[in-house]
This record gives sequence, C-alpha cells and structure tokens, in this order.
Amino acid sequence: MHKSVICCCLLLSPWFTLAQSPQSIVPISPDVETAFQRLRAEPQIVAILEQLKADEAEAVREQIRMTEIPAPPFMEERRAAYFLEQMRSRGLADAYIDSEGNVIGIRRGKGNGPTLLLAAHLDTVFPQNVDTTVELRGGRYYAPGIGDDTRGLTVLLSIIDALNRSGIETEADIIFTGNVGEEGRGDLRGVKAIFRDHPEIDGFVSIDGVRLQRITTGGTGSRRFEFQFTGPGGHSFGAFGLASAIHAMGRAIAKIAELETPDYPKTTFTVGTVAGGTSVNSIAADAAFALDMRSNDPELLLQLENRAKAVALEAVAEENARWNNGEITVEFNLIGDRPVGHTPSGSSIVQVAALAFDALEMPLADLGISSTDANVPMALGIPAITIAGGGDGGGSHSPEEWFAPTDSHLGPQLAFLIMLGLAGMTDVSPALLVERD
Repeated sequence: MHKSVICCCLLLSPWFTLAQSPQSIVPISPDVETAFQRLRAEPQIVAILEQLKADEAEAVREQIRMTEIPAPPFMEERRAAYFLEQMRSRGLADAYIDSEGNVIGIRRGKGNGPTLLLAAHLDTVFPQNVDTTVELRGGRYYAPGIGDDTRGLTVLLSIIDALNRSGIETEADIIFTGNVGEEGRGDLRGVKAIFRDHPEIDGFVSIDGVRLQRITTGGTGSRRFEFQFTGPGGHSFGAFGLASAIHAMGRAIAKIAELETPDYPKTTFTVGTVAGGTSVNSIAADAAFALDMRSNDPELLLQLENRAKAVALEAVAEENARWNNGEITVEFNLIGDRPVGHTPSGSSIVQVAALAFDALEMPLADLGISSTDANVPMALGIPAITIAGGGDGGGSHSPEEWFAPTDSHLGPQLAFLIMLGLAGMTDVSPALLVERD
C-alpha cells in the first residue's frame, strides 16, 4: 500500500522563453533551428507540454505499478503483458508482442516520411526472488528497478497518450517498444531482434534511467566470454600428479590481471565470476570464469580479446607442462556481444535533442558514452541517442534503488519534443529525421 499522494505542483516558467543561455555543445544548422522553432511555437504543442506536466502525478503512480511487476532477465512476460495492455488503452490498438518478447506499437504517419523508433527496456537486473514492492521514505520511492528502466517505460506511455489525445498527424511513422534483454546476459537481444525484423527504421531514441543531464551519443562496446577449462579430474591424494582445471584457470586469471589497457579510448576488463571443482579433496575436472571486456574503440576491444585468449592458452600449456598426466583444454564461449557505436554531434537527431533541452531551459552537461540499447543502431550506422526519463534517483542496480519525482514532468516533455521534432508535424514542421537510402 502506498502511503502518500504524489503532487506535481512545482511551477515552471513559460517553456517557450529561455532564461538561460542556449547550449553550446552541439552545433545547430539553420534549417534544423528554423523547423524546430516553428514547431515549438505552435499553440497546440504548448498546450500538450502543459498537459504532460499536469499528468505527471498519475504517470508516477503508473511507474510504481509497473515497478511492482517483476521483470527478471529472460522472464519479462508479466510486465510485457501489462505494458501491451497499457499501449492499447492509449490508442495503439494493434500493438503486439513479437517473437523475442518485445512489446511493439506502431503509430502511422502521413505515409511519406521516415520511421522513428522510441524504446525503453522491460527487464531489470534483479532475479525472480527479489521483492520489488515500492516503499516511500523521506520523499523518495525505493524499489529495485524503479528508475532503470521503469521510468523509461512510464515516459513512453505518457507521450503515446499525449499523441493519441491530441490527434496530431506526423510525417514519420513512429514505432514504440518496451523491449526485452537490455541488461546483463540479455545482450541487447530485444533491440537486435527489432532491427533484424524492421530494416525500415531510420532513427532511434532510447529512454533509460533518470536525471536529465546529457545526450548519450556513443556506445561502449563489450565482449563477454566464459572461459571453460576441462580435464580428467581425480582424487586429490590417489591421483596426485594430474593437471587441474582449477589450477589452469588460476594461472589464466593471474595472467589476465597483468594485462595493460589504455586510458583513452577507455578499455577495461574484469573476471566477474568463477566456478568449478567437485570437492575439496578432488583434482578439478572442470572450472570456468566469466570475463567482461569493454572499450570505446572496436579495434582495441578486439586486441584485448585476442590477448586474453592467448594468455589463457599459455596458462593451460604451463599447467599441462607442470604435471605428468592429464591434458587440460580451454574453450572460449561467447556470452555477450555489444557493438561499439557513435552518432555524430552534427546528426539531426542530436541537434533536435539539444534544441529540446534549450526549449525546456535545461542545461546540457555533455554528450555521453555508455552501454545502452542505442549501441545496436549506432553500430549499424543508424542515428541513435539515449536520454533519461526525468526526475531524480540513485542506487541503480542495487536493492536500494530510488526515484524522486523532482521536476520529473520534464522527462516526458523532453521526449515528446524530440519525437515530434524528428517525426514532423503535418502542416507545421517537416520531419527532421533523414530517411536512409
């Protein structure tokens, strides 16, 4: 039971006046500037933004409801079913769940424009047994997954509702999705499936997390492997002299720990988990560790992968040479592959996002690099960004994750302006998203 009534009563100065200096991080072309200013001056758009602000108290209640529907990795079905119902109730009557488990709703435009995809991910990092009941403490709502990414899902529903009620006709087709598999071993499987099945997509906006500070225009790539060591195994005393899978694994981990990587472009690695063996008095027949490698440069990521595999093979050879009997082998099993990507700051999708920050009088801190669903389209050469969903929060990926609805209405407002700037508004502003050849 929730013990308070949420009140979004903070006053915002008229959104169409700029009390601050415009951002200077993203260069804005005159054509994009002119089209966006025409859109933002449209009285209907001013009214919609005010309505999004007025609706935010109910939006936060919706966020709480979705948070309390668990969505562990590879077990997003319950939340997907609920999200599908909410999409349909907000006007996307033909919304459906695809073969990968993504919830997809398409709002058709005029028919002669580009196709824009807006996404937020359904899954959280937390397993099935974690309690996701929301608790209010000191003005903050605490629950695993309440910000990452239930906030993004909430923003999607808010802007779908705003579009439906307004009756605005866009130039572009807009695909909305609550996608699976963003976290951990999900390996971006949801968005990978969408781009496999929808080659017509011309641009992508991911809404992920809280705190509106930056536009994510770069995608940190990752390669994740399970290094599996196998040998004959035996009794610790009676079979002494056999090579050990665990000893070989230990040698490999020690060698990997000594690898050096550059600070720029940032390139990292860690052995995150280890497992193996049968008992304390057995020579291990099997052992495995999971290795995470990341970089903002695809070539450096490949080099790091090759070096890690090479030193693991050296470790196996050393373990086999140490003992008289038994041959240890190692296999490298890929368990995660997130591509490196980048969207240039001069892309219209970045320009529109920067102008939307200005329109809402929000300072743009920087253009960030992260690992999000946007990695996939970036790597395909499709313009893509990630923005946050608004409000304040912290403790992401921990049981003490929290969200506070401080100026949280700015999240739906920002997403709406970006969406409409890219999709275009018939008889008002052209679609600023460029159709790909």
